[in-house]
Amino acid sequence: MPKKQDPEKLIRYADMLSAMGTEPRLRIMQLLLSAHPEGLVVGEIGDELDIPSSTLSHHLDKLKNEDLVKVRREGTFLWYTANAEALQELLGFLYAECCTRNKAVKPENIITICK
Repeated sequence: MPKKQDPEKLIRYADMLSAMGTEPRLRIMQLLLSAHPEGLVVGEIGDELDIPSSTLSHHLDKLKNEDLVKVRREGTFLWYTANAEALQELLGFLYAECCTRNKAVKPENIITICK
């Protein structure tokens, strides 16, 4: 019998996945992960992904609200980094569901994809 999940955690994970569920936000996460742990300033993100600043601000706010990115101010610059801890928690949840409980996906296949 499957272990009952904490409803608050399930809602949190669903919100996190939803926040990444648009192409621009997924691209932002991909870029921030490639720049981890230093992160990038807003202008670099916008330039790299060719996203106008007003739209970028909206996307970054959505990701920040779901704790997927962290922001720090250095002088006049806002630095954004991927929140590795939150992503690890989300990936752990997905891994447990697909790879350990019923082995829908073999764990070694996940490791192979990540290499």
